[in-house]
Amino acid sequence: MADIWRDRPVVLGVTGGVAIFKIVGLASRLTQLGAAVDVVMTPAAAEFIRPLMFGAVTGRRVYLDQWDMSERRPEHIGLAERPDIVVVAPATANTLAKMVHGVADNLLTSVLLATRKPVLVAPAMNVAMWNAPATAENLAVLARRGVRSIGPVSGYLACGYVGEGRMIGPDGILAEMEAMLVSGNA
Repeated sequence: MADIWRDRPVVLGVTGGVAIFKIVGLASRLTQLGAAVDVVMTPAAAEFIRPLMFGAVTGRRVYLDQWDMSERRPEHIGLAERPDIVVVAPATANTLAKMVHGVADNLLTSVLLATRKPVLVAPAMNVAMWNAPATAENLAVLARRGVRSIGPVSGYLACGYVGEGRMIGPDGILAEMEAMLVSGNA
């Protein structure tokens, strides 16, 4: 499947969750496979990992500032149009809710609101947040809009709980991305 990634543009949206450390590996793997990975971090994500880490593994600029006008048009428009697929991982309950309601208060949520490209989310959150009716409703709305979701799985969570809410690993996300591309859903 490596050829599927050669020069393929991907936007990897990274939100502020403890599972962010897994996404560094996904960004690295996609880059090694030949993808052109543009990482878009939320301000909360930058509290967990510095953008420099993603820049180091992708060899590309990392996008964080919603108000950066270094290109001819607003950054969120170019990032919304460029990729073949947009992946949000970890996808926090906060970001999922913003996606449902069209809240565009950071660069990633602006990209998500503007894109017409296939979107895959990999939720990660506390088990109680995952089991909240609002989360289930938000995911149902997103599914009706064509957003694909993968995971979460059960396991030990950073908060000390054990249960569903643990983000699926990079291999699972990569496999789902490949399935979307092969099926023509990306």
